Amino acid sequence: MDNLMNTLGKQAKRAAQQLSQLESLQKNDVLIQMAQDLEEQSAALLSANQQDLDRAKDHGIPDPMIDRLRLTPERINEMAEGIRQVAQLPDPIGVVEKMWRTEDQLTIGQQRVPLGVIGIIFESRPNVTTDAASLCFKSGNAVILRGGKEAFFSNQALVALMQRTLRDHQLDSAMIQFVNDTSHEVAAEMMHLNDYLDVLIPRGGSGLIQRVKTSATVPVIETGTGNNHVYVDSAAQLEMALEIVKNAKAQRPSVCNAIETLVVHEKVAADFLPLVEKELTPLVALRGDAHSLKYLKQADLATESDWSTEFLDYILAIKIVASIDEAIEHINHYNSKHSEAIVTDSYSNGQKFLKEVDAAAVYINASTRFTDGFKFGFGAEIGISTQKLHARGPMGLEQLTSSKYIIYGDGQIRE
Repeated sequence: MDNLMNTLGKQAKRAAQQLSQLESLQKNDVLIQMAQDLEEQSAALLSANQQDLDRAKDHGIPDPMIDRLRLTPERINEMAEGIRQVAQLPDPIGVVEKMWRTEDQLTIGQQRVPLGVIGIIFESRPNVTTDAASLCFKSGNAVILRGGKEAFFSNQALVALMQRTLRDHQLDSAMIQFVNDTSHEVAAEMMHLNDYLDVLIPRGGSGLIQRVKTSATVPVIETGTGNNHVYVDSAAQLEMALEIVKNAKAQRPSVCNAIETLVVHEKVAADFLPLVEKELTPLVALRGDAHSLKYLKQADLATESDWSTEFLDYILAIKIVASIDEAIEHINHYNSKHSEAIVTDSYSNGQKFLKEVDAAAVYINASTRFTDGFKFGFGAEIGISTQKLHARGPMGLEQLTSSKYIIYGDGQIRE
């Protein structure tokens, strides 16, 4: 007898075949209807989400994580708008990116095709459900979604709604499936679903991602934890730097593109750090190295583990450096290859930072909070890939495709 994951896998593989044959206009019509259905069913979705919120409070989940979980009418509208943007994006499937003629007079083209069946294991945020489903659908991939127990009722309601939209268009509802079991055993089965999954994408905290990386036998695209930094250079405009740090740390600390460490050049530390303390405390707890504590009145001494921790909370580590080289060395040693920023008026320092910092997204004079598929113009995202093979940075439609070679001949044989 098939277990749950084998059943979902078989259904997804069957649905992927139908999905790969759909024309762009058909897919766009479904997505537009999906967005409309999402808005029309807002009350039911909020009710399901409230069940998750009630459980979160009972289990003592911290407020920043509850914020990630929370749906509001505005967030539902944003989710619907993300789906509409995906519908408006060019469809990569079937596009022939280049063609050439060989010495054997064969015409060869490289064509974009779906990956097939994508599995996604993720935590907490219900918007991941609609982002992932819409991107997979538009790029011709069936998807199996396994969310965390924190957002179980929200995710269940969202997938049921999208499946209803598929059925309304006479399509196989298994194009978008939800794993109705949040146990570790079922997650482990998903990591070994080699007969059906073409790729598995974990999206969540470092514990989840490391568990999938070490345990999965199916191909994995690593989406990153965000141990991100802002470096305030000796040539920085301090007013600009303060606004960037405030936004990158405190606007929404529970997301992966928020910063965890502030790195400051020693020449501006005496002027800048008191401004940071005045602006961020008591909301944000500061943890500084010994040098920075000379300029801070309400900070604790940072430990070695603070430099490598993704807090996902109102906590900011602070490091003072003597040069941009020391800043880059510190960042490259401790970062998670996600998003890094420099604030500087020096062109040469900005370019040095861009060139030498190893991360998927590197900014000059802007907040790391922009590392987001929606903000990058991708409509939505599957996640932020921090690896270097196949996809890096926000993963949109193109990153969910592969390619095949199409060859035209007129009777050639190889001698």
